[in-house]
Amino acid sequence: MKLRNVAIIAHVDHGKTTLVDKMLIQCRVFRDNQEVRDCFLDSNDLERERGITIFSKNISISHAGTKINIIDTPGHADFGGEVERVLRMADGVLLLVDAFEGAMPQTRFVLQKALALKLVPIVVVNKMDRPNRRPREVLNEIYDLFIDLDAHERQLDFPVIYASGREGWATTSAGEPGTDLLPLLDAIIQRIPAPEHREGPLQMQVTTIDYSEYVGRIAIGRIFRGELRRDRKAMLLKRDGTEKLSDIKELYTFDGVERTKADRIGCGDICAVVGVEDIEIGDTIADPENPEPLPIIQVDEPTMSMIFTINTSPFYGEEGKYVTGRHVRERLYREMESDVALRVEESLTTDTLKVFGRGILHLSILIENMRREGYEFQVGQPRVIYKEINGHKAEPVELLVVDVPAEHAGRVIENVSRKRGELKHIEHMGARQRLEFHIPSRGLIGLRTRLLNTTSGESVMHHRFYQYEYFKGSIPHRQNGVLISMQTGEVVAYALDSLQARGKFFVSPGERVYEGQVVGENNKEGDIVVNVQKSKKLTNMRASGSDEAIRLTPPIVFSLEEALEFINEDELVEVTPRSIRIRKTILDESERKKAGIRARELSAAQ
Repeated sequence: MKLRNVAIIAHVDHGKTTLVDKMLIQCRVFRDNQEVRDCFLDSNDLERERGITIFSKNISISHAGTKINIIDTPGHADFGGEVERVLRMADGVLLLVDAFEGAMPQTRFVLQKALALKLVPIVVVNKMDRPNRRPREVLNEIYDLFIDLDAHERQLDFPVIYASGREGWATTSAGEPGTDLLPLLDAIIQRIPAPEHREGPLQMQVTTIDYSEYVGRIAIGRIFRGELRRDRKAMLLKRDGTEKLSDIKELYTFDGVERTKADRIGCGDICAVVGVEDIEIGDTIADPENPEPLPIIQVDEPTMSMIFTINTSPFYGEEGKYVTGRHVRERLYREMESDVALRVEESLTTDTLKVFGRGILHLSILIENMRREGYEFQVGQPRVIYKEINGHKAEPVELLVVDVPAEHAGRVIENVSRKRGELKHIEHMGARQRLEFHIPSRGLIGLRTRLLNTTSGESVMHHRFYQYEYFKGSIPHRQNGVLISMQTGEVVAYALDSLQARGKFFVSPGERVYEGQVVGENNKEGDIVVNVQKSKKLTNMRASGSDEAIRLTPPIVFSLEEALEFINEDELVEVTPRSIRIRKTILDESERKKAGIRARELSAAQ
């Protein structure tokens, strides 16, 4: 059977997963009696909740006697580790762009990777059923994007398909809707080149690691030369140069949305291999008699770090299943095996691990997955990773794009400028404006929440790594102090009512809190210790006006990312399967004061 390997590139919420669903249905991958599940590629719970693709997946469809391997790619720059390696399995890409929003920052990030790998593009202008579509302007933006990314002349000669993923049609003309997705499938077969058939000793590069409780690690990758056979010997070539002879126990090919056993897999195909021990991403499976490694996968360096430590709060072990330092360490090292963009650095003296990642989203997805698996731990404030360039301190800078109603643009520019952001470009899009900034990565911490508050929730913010630049200077973080619980116990409504003038609370009546836990945000600078367990003294006397019903403002409920963006250096986020709490690193008030005095004395001495 003929073969095509194609990856799909799209910005968040541009309809990539919906379009693939329709391709699976129209190519009859789902049988008549099989339930069709929406957003099949977004199979992870977090992907479904957030509407984003985090983990790469492989499926295949058949059309006109050709097997088409479809590789789903994450759209966010924080998952560059996933993008970098899965694109190596493809010979071409479908660039999916919203017919109204046009090319967005994350589209640019993944497309840049694809063009650098010399992949052949097909442009799909999606969501042509939108009433406010503007396909001509969007197509011009795409041409400008290709030119900006130094696309080859052959890559600039891309075919354009107009489609509606939701309605399941594609056409080569922007003027009329289509009836099915045949024009898109035909374009893939006609324009994406078939994999190069290379004779010679076996070479397969591992780009993804899956895991099964029954068979252990499953290596997924593409065969670049020769063929792979079941029950044969193979040489595992590690990234560090070491070699290990292994047995190929099982082979699987991707057939629709399932894996099918195979005795042999030919050159150019994507497959899954069982039986090779200690295999990692980037390793090469080669011929034992003539082992030759493939080039090592290069991945963007981490730009942000965060401290992971065991939970030391009074509520330790009440909600989590895995609570020890050994559990957390093993889980992080297991994640590092399948996430090449993640780094873990151990502390020799404490149960503290320093974890490096591509951004807050990258690390928060890891934290969220761990808490859902039953882990209980604490994390510190995200910190950017500095470098030295020409003897000067340098920091990562991001390209930030904010889509906002025109009347709020001034407030957005003001807020970003406070974070050392520089306005580079303004684009008018009807009643909205698209603002482009260059901003230090540390300036993004807490910015999303601030922009949503100042624009009444109408701003849409995206960012991607741009480059390292010289240090931009100090950036103000949180201006206000916090309200800290004085003791351990249940929160009382009477106490919250009397303290409402002090600030905004994060807790509700009846909720258990402990000494040193952050229960709210102060209206002013400086931290205040408050008694949220104080109850009303009962007497036999009643007086008009003193027994009125208590009216409380609803508490602020933080998401994980919002909590990470909120905390200061002396605070931690406690993460458990059921709770996300903010606390002071030192829980005892007197010990906190002593530590503060010591820190000020040390700073004065320096």
